[in-house]
Amino acid sequence: MKPIWIVDDDQSIRFVLEKALLREHLPTRSFSNPRDVLSALNTAADDEGPQVLVSDIRMPGGSGLELLEKVKAKHPGLPVIIMTAFSDLDSAVSAFQGGAFEYLPKPFDLPKAVELIRRAVEESQREEVNEERMAEAPEMLGQAPAMQDVFRAIGRLSQSNVTVMITGESGSGKELVARALHKHSQRANGPFVAINTAAIPKDLLESELFGHERGAFTGAQTMRRGRFEQADGGTLFLDEIGDMPFELQTRLLRVLSDGNFYRVGGHSAVKTNVRVIAATHQNLEQRVKDGAFREDLFHRLNVIRLRLPALRERKEDVAMLTRHFLQQSAQQLGVEPKRISDAALGWLEGFAFPGNVRQLENICHWLTVMAPAQVIEPKDLPPEVEVSRTSPPVGPLAGALHSPVVLAGADEGHSPDDAGGVSGLVGEMADAAPVVFGLPSPAPGGNAPLQEWEIELEHEAVALLESGRTDVWDSLTRRFESRLILAALAATRGRRIEAAQKLGIGRNTITRKIQELGLE
Repeated sequence: MKPIWIVDDDQSIRFVLEKALLREHLPTRSFSNPRDVLSALNTAADDEGPQVLVSDIRMPGGSGLELLEKVKAKHPGLPVIIMTAFSDLDSAVSAFQGGAFEYLPKPFDLPKAVELIRRAVEESQREEVNEERMAEAPEMLGQAPAMQDVFRAIGRLSQSNVTVMITGESGSGKELVARALHKHSQRANGPFVAINTAAIPKDLLESELFGHERGAFTGAQTMRRGRFEQADGGTLFLDEIGDMPFELQTRLLRVLSDGNFYRVGGHSAVKTNVRVIAATHQNLEQRVKDGAFREDLFHRLNVIRLRLPALRERKEDVAMLTRHFLQQSAQQLGVEPKRISDAALGWLEGFAFPGNVRQLENICHWLTVMAPAQVIEPKDLPPEVEVSRTSPPVGPLAGALHSPVVLAGADEGHSPDDAGGVSGLVGEMADAAPVVFGLPSPAPGGNAPLQEWEIELEHEAVALLESGRTDVWDSLTRRFESRLILAALAATRGRRIEAAQKLGIGRNTITRKIQELGLE
């Protein structure tokens, strides 16, 4: 991981932060003045730059605010934390105007300072992953006729700033289409800001959208810009708009009408120039009839409706997406990409995919970690796909040979345009979901029959016990823990803290286990 850069003329502050971060396995690099920081930034390679910059405001040889301005000009995605005495709070507030991630008041509580830096690290890593996916994602989403209709719609909308409503089932890739609409619009050089209105508590959503003034509520120690301000000049993607609280719908309608809004606790109108793209998996017409969604807001958002088909409606794309996700998973884990047999693809194409493309992506992560051989056969597929084996797959694609699908950057000898598309789409399909570990659920009214993996484990345990070995517990436990941790890391794209949370263990525990099991 890249280091945390600490900038402060006080040697004791640098020393305390260095030692605290070192205990958390976070590397550091320290500077005593802004001049040296700028010089180091100009000469550092991409993998040698800072993960997070923590800077004091008042230092000999330059101001932390001036440093913030220059750093943000070159590295807009780099989180910058400003350290300040209480008497400098007005300066700290102005730092937010320049894009500071957060401020750290002096004297600070060391555990809280470390936690704040950790949050900034996670934000930085998310930005890096998003940028990497946007840069490496193949520029094609599918060959099915239903997807070609989506491509054509994006092409027609490329020169327009009209509001768009994307509908489709969960996991079908609505955010991907929203990003494509932004990328191919005249606002492509502006920010793309996404927010899931269903994932944020009702009491916090207003502040997230519109920002708040200092003192607006308990804990609001500084002014903070909301998503509408952050997206100024670009695109704001409002996911799951159907779940927005009714009282906030009125405020949203006002912004869509004239571009003006008030921060929470504010008295001066803020003007923003934002294109809004909304998405939902719900039937908004029915929500309007039920009185849960404003009819005037519905008509304001529903200027252009773009329906994204479910994966079961475009089975032609399953083979292409499967190969792509297997390759993507292998790159993330640093292993050789697995291949999939035509027979296994036939079973996947016969599966209904209630979780759509997101579910297929997670199945491919699972296969990359859990499939024992380089070629994936039907017996290697996870339990939820195996359920469909009670009857063989039917339809024109069942058992058919699958032609190679062209992916941008692949070695098939064709160009991406051969398959059609809008000069670009396929990459991350919606947000990541937990990987499926494939553990069987108990049968109603009794114990579930032993699965194949359980029988194999039992046979191996018996063989080890009969061999006279005395480390059977440790041997099998290490193998189980290794598989479990690798599966969690695959589901979280290698983010250890998030993997630890999904497994229900502490971040120090997962770090120690990774070292003990040789999984670095």
